[in-house]
Amino acid sequence: MAKQLLKLRNVPVDELAEIYELLESHEVEFYETSAGNWGISMPALWLVNEEDYTQVRTMLDEYSEQRYQRAREEYQYLKETGKVRTFMDLVRENPFKVGLYIVIVFVLVYFSIAPFINIM
Repeated sequence: MAKQLLKLRNVPVDELAEIYELLESHEVEFYETSAGNWGISMPALWLVNEEDYTQVRTMLDEYSEQRYQRAREEYQYLKETGKVRTFMDLVRENPFKVGLYIVIVFVLVYFSIAPFINIM
C-alpha cells in the first residue's frame, strides 16, 4: 500500500525539482497528488512501496539538512557582502505598496482598539 512521504504545500519549485531528481536517481517508485482544481486538497508525494519508507525518509532528511546548510551559507555570504535585502530596500523598490500596507495596519489597529478607549 502507498505511504505518504512528503506534503507539498508551500514547497518551492526548485526544492521539489531536487527531490524528484534525488528520488529518481535512487530509483524510488513514487507518485504525486495535486491540490486539485480549487487548491483545497493536500498535494503530496507518495511512495508506492511502503517497505522503502524508512530508507527514503532517511535520504530526504539528509537532503533537507544539506539544503538547510546551503541556505545558511548563502545567507551568511550575502550578509557579509552587504547584499541581504532589508526593509529599506523594499521601501526603495515599491514605496507606494509599503506605505499602503502601513496605512492599512494603522487603520486596523485604530478600529480594533477604538471601542476600548472611546476615541470615536
